[in-house]
Amino acid sequence: MRTLRVLLEKEFRQFTRNAFMPKMVILFPLLVMLVIPWVTTMDVRHVGVSVVDNDHSELSRRIVEKLGASDYFTLRGVTGSYEEAYATLEAGKADVILSIPESFELSLAGSSPRRIGIDVNGTNALKGGLGSQYMAQIVQQALTEVRQEQSPVVQVDLFAVQNRYNPTLNYPYFMVPALMIILLILICGFLPGLNLVSEKEFGTIEQINVTPVSRFLFTLAKLIPYWIIGFVVLTLAMLLAWWVYGLTPAGSVGAVYLAALFFILTMSGLGIIIANRSSTMQQTMFVMFFFIMIFVLMSGLLTPIESMPAWARDITYLLPPRYFVTVMRAVYLKGASVVELWPQYVALLGFAGLFNAVAALTYKKQS
Repeated sequence: MRTLRVLLEKEFRQFTRNAFMPKMVILFPLLVMLVIPWVTTMDVRHVGVSVVDNDHSELSRRIVEKLGASDYFTLRGVTGSYEEAYATLEAGKADVILSIPESFELSLAGSSPRRIGIDVNGTNALKGGLGSQYMAQIVQQALTEVRQEQSPVVQVDLFAVQNRYNPTLNYPYFMVPALMIILLILICGFLPGLNLVSEKEFGTIEQINVTPVSRFLFTLAKLIPYWIIGFVVLTLAMLLAWWVYGLTPAGSVGAVYLAALFFILTMSGLGIIIANRSSTMQQTMFVMFFFIMIFVLMSGLLTPIESMPAWARDITYLLPPRYFVTVMRAVYLKGASVVELWPQYVALLGFAGLFNAVAALTYKKQS
């Protein structure tokens, strides 16, 4: 224990003497939690729309008014020429063209109603797809209102829609737990590995190699400070989520910290494994960046795993963040417990034990 205490004192002194690292541990979570949830949003708003109105009826005017009043659309103009509207689409000023045909409202009374055309700029598939759906809903609402005014009937609500776990459909609520995970991946994965490789580059690790300190004790001394830093970063991120977004775990805070413990152990162990096989900081950074890209893109952080091909879904079972993502969102948004999520906790514990054992075994201590 005395040897471990001396090694830990050395690590903390080395960390605090660094002019950059302590500032990054504080400022990086602040910037990520305060800025990223607002800019990485899947909510589609301000879709530019150009209307071609060849009907000039009460219904077409109602549609245009609804588009202008909607937060989802920005009306770029109403014209009677499709060519003019298409020019705005080509220039990038409009994302959607709504074409209302001549005598559209009158045709609704017959057996063969004319169709409204919606042309979408597919360059941005998400914006175009959601924009066309929003457009169809607004047209349907306007059509329903006009029909009710012309021939009012008793209305019956067939659906009662209730959004569970995120009633306001606030996208930052979905992103904030993911950003906490990204912070732990970057800080607890990168920093231990870079710290170890920096000692290789400066030659200070040779002083440890000629001492009787075991490789397991040396690896433990390298990891413990960053385990503590990981919990500090997670706590800071959770406090910011509460203060700024009003988001608190619907479940137990202890369930979050328990999963974070296993995940921090996993990522720090992975960082040490990569550092043990690297001779320069550049090598470590490139290899870690490769793993981080895989973790972020394939673990369900940003895109649902269910939408991936079958072979990709099978690969995700080998990625530790997959299980931590499930735990964080289930505890934060659904209020799930450790008992309900025990397979994810067992998987994280297994990864933590495996990675840290390999980290200790791959460190080659020379006497």
